[in-house]
Amino acid sequence: MSSLRSGPQPFRQSPALQSKRELFFKNESSPAPALVTTINNASTGPASLGNIGGTNTQTKDLSSMTGKIDTIRTHHTVANIEDNRERESKENKMKLDKQEKDKRRKELDGYVGFANLPNQVYRKAVKKGFDFTLMVVGESGLGKSTMINSMFLADIYSSEYPGPSSRIKKTVQVETCKVLLKENGVNLTLTIVDTPGFGDSIDNSQCWQPVLDYIENRYEDYLNAESRVNRKAVLDGRVHSCLYFIAPSGHGMKALDIELMKKLHDKVNIIPVIAKADTLTPEECAHFKKQILNEIAQNKIKIYEFPDCDDEEENKVNKMMRERVPYAVVGSNTVVEVDGKKLRGRKYPWGTVIVENLEHCDFVALRNMVVRTHLQDLKDVTNNVHYENFRCRKLAGLGPDGKPVKGFDKNPLAQMEDEKKNHESKMKKMEVEMEQVFELKVKERTQRITDSEKDLKRREEQMRSTLEKLRMDIQDRKKQFDSEKMAWEQANGITFDELRRRNLEALSKETTVDGKKAKKKGIF
Repeated sequence: MSSLRSGPQPFRQSPALQSKRELFFKNESSPAPALVTTINNASTGPASLGNIGGTNTQTKDLSSMTGKIDTIRTHHTVANIEDNRERESKENKMKLDKQEKDKRRKELDGYVGFANLPNQVYRKAVKKGFDFTLMVVGESGLGKSTMINSMFLADIYSSEYPGPSSRIKKTVQVETCKVLLKENGVNLTLTIVDTPGFGDSIDNSQCWQPVLDYIENRYEDYLNAESRVNRKAVLDGRVHSCLYFIAPSGHGMKALDIELMKKLHDKVNIIPVIAKADTLTPEECAHFKKQILNEIAQNKIKIYEFPDCDDEEENKVNKMMRERVPYAVVGSNTVVEVDGKKLRGRKYPWGTVIVENLEHCDFVALRNMVVRTHLQDLKDVTNNVHYENFRCRKLAGLGPDGKPVKGFDKNPLAQMEDEKKNHESKMKKMEVEMEQVFELKVKERTQRITDSEKDLKRREEQMRSTLEKLRMDIQDRKKQFDSEKMAWEQANGITFDELRRRNLEALSKETTVDGKKAKKKGIF
């Protein structure tokens, strides 16, 4: 034992290397267990130490090989430890999240009261009331006014306010009619937008421009109202739905109908309607509907799409309504009696058409869709799709045609500077124009004053000449009178002064004599 200790020292491992190897052996995935066991036995057994101590070369080779294996396995061990730590941290985080969700989902022990929120929203909505804007577009004589009256069971168009086709003037313009309807305590402010004279002209080019301008202006007004500092009362005048009436020709839509629907389909919810469907047989009506849908698909026109719902019953209702598009409707304001029941309909020699019978027409489906089931969805689609598209175009500097507005892509500071320069140039131009106008007015006023002075001078000269003529005439008459006076005095031998004196004396004598006679009469 002493000779072994005094001889060359055996191969010993450093503490750091020993710790790394211990970590490695703790790992289950060791790539070379046999080699590790051999090295471990060689380094720990007392008999093997003596054999190794006898040979230095074997010790050096073994130490170099052990160092390489240790470096390789150290990398694997560190990577495995980091992966385990990440996995453990993720698992702990998932457990904590699950515990927090479980805590949040705990049921309340008693009644708190926030379950009453839907009732609060309902009371507030009923108190505020609802508004809905419906646009009616189509040629005259298709029964649009009768359809609106039948749909809302009210005389919206009456003798006092006739429908578009009953008016004398039929120019392409947009007119609105606002009516307040009440049903079971719920107020609905209905705005009907009609287009009298649409499609009645010989030249119908650009006849859709007033309709587009009206829709764009309503969006513009709503955007400006939202952008104000004080926006307490924002009136919603946007068009929520458009009933487009198609003539029951049986030969598809006209070119004007297709063109207008192309212009409107990305701005408003279009609902195609076949007017006066009682003029078509059921087979013709079904064929006409297929033809219209094919033309809409070929021209890539987007009409109102029914939303997908989770409820199966609602999906069935939506499917039934979707199958009836376009709606073939019949309107009537008269009540007829059928089998002892009074119903809205039209009497013909071949029978009676009941408006509210789905076997006769699609009026009930259209009314339910617009008023009863999808009114709020029409408003939501208008607000979330069409109005947002307009708003994005407006804020992005795009025009109604989708093309960028000139000068909108500039830097805001440069744009402000250009606007300032344009404003200054406009002000200078206005100043020059105002100066020119002022000078022109001054010249006109000066000319007027000069003309009036000339007129006054001319009138003064005329008056002077007239007065001079009168003076000369008076002088001539005076001379003539003096000559006649002298001639008379010479002929009578007495002057006018002497004659006047004698007359005065004679008058005085007569007055004295008359006075004495009067006194005598008074005494006696």
